Amino acid sequence: MLRHHASGVDAPNTPADVLSHLGPSTELIVPLANGEPTAVLDAIEAGVAAEPDRFEHLRVHQMHAIHDRPYLAGALGDRLRHVSYFLSHITRPHFRTGELDLVPAHFSEVYGLMADRTDDPLVVAAASPPDEHGYFSLGVSSDYTSSFIGRARMFLEVTDAMPRTFGRNQVHASQVVGWCRSDRPLVEVTPVEPGEADLAIAALVAERIPDGATLQTGIGAIPNAIMSALGNHRDLGIHTELLSDGVVDLIQSGVVNGVKKRLNRTKTVGTFALGTNRLYEFLHENTAVELHAVRYVNDPRIIANESDFVSINATLSVDFLGQCASETIQGRYYSSSGGQNDFARGAMYSDGGQGFVVLHATTSRGDSRIVPTLDPGDVVTTPKNTVDKVVTEFGVAELRGRSITERTRALIGIADPAHREALTAEARRRSYL
Repeated sequence: MLRHHASGVDAPNTPADVLSHLGPSTELIVPLANGEPTAVLDAIEAGVAAEPDRFEHLRVHQMHAIHDRPYLAGALGDRLRHVSYFLSHITRPHFRTGELDLVPAHFSEVYGLMADRTDDPLVVAAASPPDEHGYFSLGVSSDYTSSFIGRARMFLEVTDAMPRTFGRNQVHASQVVGWCRSDRPLVEVTPVEPGEADLAIAALVAERIPDGATLQTGIGAIPNAIMSALGNHRDLGIHTELLSDGVVDLIQSGVVNGVKKRLNRTKTVGTFALGTNRLYEFLHENTAVELHAVRYVNDPRIIANESDFVSINATLSVDFLGQCASETIQGRYYSSSGGQNDFARGAMYSDGGQGFVVLHATTSRGDSRIVPTLDPGDVVTTPKNTVDKVVTEFGVAELRGRSITERTRALIGIADPAHREALTAEARRRSYL
């Protein structure tokens, strides 16, 4: 259990009090993942259902929802509709049935897009209890939400489970129109146990990361394996959108200390956190970790200021040209762009920077993920001119500055051996070899 200091901030409201701040067509801004204020959204859904003549056209703008709700499935029609900026396992099926909207966007630009799309929005967000100075913390989510501090009305839902974090995500009591309490726990995401392919990819990436590098990596089996493979490195830094459990061991062991960073030296920087309670407890009142707005963390121009920046992102398929499709499967939307292109571009401009795109050589059905051309309808998340190194369990294909023939040969070389003959024949048919 996290321990929070008492404060003298006025007594809170109830979740239903948020309804007094809604008009017929209010635009709502909701943080991603555990930043979602569940009790407040429960109250909004109930209020819209109870007063159909009062609320006509409310919109919820959010990335990566992790709580399913009736309105996501269209239960409240156009009176309360979701606008997603990144599909999750929760929103994906509702998007496919047409019950919600998707705005393709680089994560670094989501705040600007939300600000442009909304007029007098109301931010509803989860937060830690206020401290003795009257400041709430947005806890595990800074993302696009922190950029609205002082620029939009805010209604907060406080839970003792939310860690108080530092950085640029503090909200003073004078900056909120109301707040309430709930006792909901944070959702935990248990690290995926790496398999043989994940460990092989991790070893190939780790051996190419120099001491003193600054890293960005995500969540999942391959990132977990990579972080586990860095135990003998020294003086690493973290500047990443997502903080997961893997950073805890690296910081506690002293592998990550940030002393070589040019920006936010000695600090681990992210824009949101998602993992287990071990991670959340580690973040609580930990001054070594800072959460900043995503328009800063993911800005390629900011990232490029770090020397030896290493970006590590996963993709779903790569074609002979080096185009990476990371958000669609067989032409159907699966997620969205997120921050992959942000960090790939930033690493490209970093002095000594490297951008790794990682994937298993085959799908669970045995189909090759190295393909002659992307499937019809697949979208390019990281373009061929930006991609640097593509890694499978069979090796590393270095693509930056390479010709089409060189790219094709290198990518076939890291494909599953069972597919190389067919891929080579197709490359010759296309005059790539």
